[in-house]
Amino acid sequence: MAPLKDWVELDGSLLRLRLARPKANIVDAEMIAALHGALVAYASQPTLRGVLLDHEGPHFSFGASVEEHLPASCAQMLASLHTLIVAMVEFPVPILTAVRGQCLGGGLEVALAGGPIFAAPDAQFAQPEMKLGVFAPAASVLLPYRVNQPAAEDLLFSGRSIAAPAALAIGLVHTVADDPEIAALAYFQAHLADKSAAALACAMTAVRAPMRLQVRQRLADVEALYLDRLMKTRDANEGLVAFMAKRKPQWEHR
Repeated sequence: MAPLKDWVELDGSLLRLRLARPKANIVDAEMIAALHGALVAYASQPTLRGVLLDHEGPHFSFGASVEEHLPASCAQMLASLHTLIVAMVEFPVPILTAVRGQCLGGGLEVALAGGPIFAAPDAQFAQPEMKLGVFAPAASVLLPYRVNQPAAEDLLFSGRSIAAPAALAIGLVHTVADDPEIAALAYFQAHLADKSAAALACAMTAVRAPMRLQVRQRLADVEALYLDRLMKTRDANEGLVAFMAKRKPQWEHR
């Protein structure tokens, strides 16, 4: 089964991307490739004024594949995920994201790379990587653009989950609505559908120019930190193995 459904609607003005492997919608190599391929395929569509990213099933995403974080594959996984993140940050029109249920780890990193997040009241947001003895590279770069530095550090260091109302209060979420997909579509119709696609593309370049440069450089920096330092620690490997074995990790702080 394909991990992603994609189509264009509303006379070519709106690209729909739907994560299609419920209930977890894991952001694994296949999902990353499908998302990136769709963005590349539609980036040059001249009438596009927005993207709506949503999901099948009760949860947006449980996050990235833990197996792909293991030493043998984590370099390739990070490179492909960060290529997707850059493609989203540099996409020529706004990417709206509709979230229900859990939006965790790599799933939240994908949402952070887009634009406004529309969340159901039951939505939960977290970067739980620290609980596995690792950190969230892309979220370390992207979260401070969404929320203030202390709030970003709280989520990244604690790994705790916050509900949609709390996410709204700190600016992580744009809107809380019973049906986030309908809310996102209403936003698109009210604020983007009647705009010039050419003007939107220029506006995206103008407002995100510093962010684009910084995200590219910072992703390279944190990727190197993750691979060259973190993954050489005993605790990072212990945390990942413990998670897969469904046991509590035993930290040695080295």
